[in-house]
Amino acid sequence: MIVVNRFRVAPEEQGSFRVALETARDALAARPGHVGATIGRNVDDPGLWVLTTRWENVGAYRRALSSYDVKLHAVPVLYRALDEPSAYEVVEPGTDLNVERTRSLG
Repeated sequence: MIVVNRFRVAPEEQGSFRVALETARDALAARPGHVGATIGRNVDDPGLWVLTTRWENVGAYRRALSSYDVKLHAVPVLYRALDEPSAYEVVEPGTDLNVERTRSLG
């Protein structure tokens, strides 16, 4: 699975935000099931940043978010993400896609 978190960052915060985002990426990267991560900044709008992470599955990502180190070093940065859906399934030839339906809580 892929998680895409976008951030709007003021010019005066760019340096400190970059350090915080790198720390968040490293905390996530230390968790089981993490496959890779990329930090990017938009070339046309330098105030727009992105953290893209790849995970073995959605469970690995959700378990990573509950770890102490991630709560301490990544969650404060992730709270700054733009309010939009961030989790995506990988679409490859022959894969079955998630079916949109109401899920049971029990």
